[in-house]
Amino acid sequence: MAQFRLNGSKMLAVDLAGETIRALNGSMVAYEGQMTFKRQGMTGGEGLRGALKRRIAGEGITLMEITGQGTVYLASEATEVTLVPLNGDTLFAESESLLALDGQLQTGVQFVGLRGMGTGQGLATTKVQGHGTAAILSHGPAIALEVTPQTPLCVDPHAYVGHLGQLQQDVVTDVNWRTVLGQGSGESVQFRYQGHGIVYVQPAERTGILEI
Repeated sequence: MAQFRLNGSKMLAVDLAGETIRALNGSMVAYEGQMTFKRQGMTGGEGLRGALKRRIAGEGITLMEITGQGTVYLASEATEVTLVPLNGDTLFAESESLLALDGQLQTGVQFVGLRGMGTGQGLATTKVQGHGTAAILSHGPAIALEVTPQTPLCVDPHAYVGHLGQLQQDVVTDVNWRTVLGQGSGESVQFRYQGHGIVYVQPAERTGILEI
């Protein structure tokens, strides 16, 4: 299995001994040894059915396959990298937050329904399943927050990066007369997670997400 390790907080180093990984197209910044790079094209490694689902949902993903002997270094716009080990778990994350995946991990589309539209999340998100390591991107170091049945968690959609575990996601709105008059907190929409798992958040908010 490929060995994922951080080289500083903003660069991922992956040691390969003949294995294949998938990484964000254009994220390679350097490599040592012998490497081959192959863009996965419109299917993203998920087949035509998966590509069609992504097109309908508007959840695009552009990955390349990297195979070789040596070490490849990956990064994206100096954003922070966090390693997420999966042992049969499912990680849910926006496609733009995925930097690299172990070649044994499977990706797909998870529809979240109309509740995602008001938050800017869209109709779907990307799911990563199996055994291996995924590397996710965040603006600032990603923070892992635990959710238990006794302690549900609400997250600002601007700060959400991804989640895994047995979690139910809902959208909570706080639209009242103060919000309408512009006297609200500015946090009128949140994701609420209940169950048992981990939610990854970033300390910098994204822009361009609508509040309702």
